[in-house]
Amino acid sequence: MFVALGSTSRAQLLAYSIRLQSETLLHFHILSKMAEQTTLDSLLEMGFDRNRAEKAVAHTGNQGIERAMDWLMEHEGDPDIDEPYVPPVGNVLGGSDPQLPSPAAQPTAEGADPATDGGDQMIHDGDTKQPMTEEEKREQIKRLEDLMRVKQEERRERERAEEVDREKQRRRQGQELLQVKQKLQEDEMKKMVDLRQREKNDDKMAKQRVRDKIARDREERALKFGGGSSSRAVTSPSAEGPPSSPPSQGPPPAKKDYNECRIQVRMLDGSALTSVFKAQEPLAAVRVYIQMNGDAPEGQDFTLLSPYPRRVYTELDMEKPLQELGLVPSAVLVVAKK
Repeated sequence: MFVALGSTSRAQLLAYSIRLQSETLLHFHILSKMAEQTTLDSLLEMGFDRNRAEKAVAHTGNQGIERAMDWLMEHEGDPDIDEPYVPPVGNVLGGSDPQLPSPAAQPTAEGADPATDGGDQMIHDGDTKQPMTEEEKREQIKRLEDLMRVKQEERRERERAEEVDREKQRRRQGQELLQVKQKLQEDEMKKMVDLRQREKNDDKMAKQRVRDKIARDREERALKFGGGSSSRAVTSPSAEGPPSSPPSQGPPPAKKDYNECRIQVRMLDGSALTSVFKAQEPLAAVRVYIQMNGDAPEGQDFTLLSPYPRRVYTELDMEKPLQELGLVPSAVLVVAKK
């Protein structure tokens, strides 16, 4: 080089070398930033989020869109993948590097005329990247479009799978809620059946105690009056004194307070159900008894009425005691459709 440029002074050669190196570095940096920006734009056009795209370009060192997409697929599950990308100090993605010296700021030796040097164009052309042909551009665009379609299809598949999972979860929650409601209804019905069974047992035991007491009273009366009948039979009528006057009648007996009520229910098919209820039980207890022991279809609604005098019982009457409705000590009810 010193032979070809023998007329150039040493100071001019030094300044020319420094400026040439600066221009080469700046040119390489500009090309790198352009390629980096092209990769970022391609990822954004393919539907990736800006934060993810910037992180992919930065972490792969701008080695192409395929490496960036591989990085995105590998780090898709990272917890901080959607956080904003913060580039290092002095390095802005897609911008110029302030650390690189500007060609205008480089020192030049006095009297140097780089425009007349033939080696400038020769060295500069050796460091530039050859432009892509039209066919290579079309191939690259086609490859990017194929990659974009693949990514979009994967995203749609993922969204469909997530929608199916959400629907399955919603149905599962609905089934669990329905099972809980059914379990509560079954428990409530079981409690009512147990309560009704205990009441039946209590009524049965009370009736048995009444029957036992009646039997004991009969035995006591038989023992008390059975011995005196024979002595009265042997005495002659003449020996008997004047007929005694009938005993004086006492005060009329008080009205009996009934604690039980005997209800006979006539069903829709002509059959009859008979049961004993407490006088203070509500009319709803009779309806529950009909629902449990009658042959009416499940879920069929009905009402109760008295034939003589005719009276149709309403929902308000269902909460009233049988004694208050005048059904004590016995009554006949008829089942009628609503």
